[in-house]
Amino acid sequence: MRKYNAYQEEWIPKTRLGKLVYEGQVTTFDEALSSGLPIKEAGLIDMLVPGLEDEVLDINMVQRMTDSGRRVKFRATVIVGNRDGYVGLGQGKDVQVGPAIKKGIDNAKLNLLKIKRGCGSWECGCGQPHTVPYEVSGDAGSVHIVLIPAPRGLGIAAGETARKVMEMAGIKDIWTRTEGQTRTTLNFAKATYYALLNTITVRS
Repeated sequence: MRKYNAYQEEWIPKTRLGKLVYEGQVTTFDEALSSGLPIKEAGLIDMLVPGLEDEVLDINMVQRMTDSGRRVKFRATVIVGNRDGYVGLGQGKDVQVGPAIKKGIDNAKLNLLKIKRGCGSWECGCGQPHTVPYEVSGDAGSVHIVLIPAPRGLGIAAGETARKVMEMAGIKDIWTRTEGQTRTTLNFAKATYYALLNTITVRS
């Protein structure tokens, strides 16, 4: 696990939002979202959400046949977060592992979201943001995961991939129910990420 500055280079903003952040006119992630401007630069995330960490979930070798022969690349799946409500998931591809991870980190930054936490467990009622506020689910490929609010002290009752995603998001207690090929790290991570995304949607 690394802090962001392990890969970070000096950032020179190129977009309108990036310049506003760089000049100090936009100082929070919420302000950036409410501006209506697209977030296209990973560097502005470093300034708006300090203390982010990253972890590589999976590295796969992918091959593709072309007219010139077989081309091999590495695909890195990376999760980022601050363990306090912010989490992002991304992928990167390159002919070398290091650049693939760097691209994955940058992509995860651009997918960063602020989830909603709470105490949705009827067994607890402590009012602290330690679990999800209500039951949510997510799907990716054949994987379906349901996140169920749990009382404080239970911990994260989930598979390793889902656990890493929720730890980065700041979820400390959770029940989970899964279906499908959870051995597929990418889909398992995506399904968990999408479930967390559903905590910020309005319930009908």
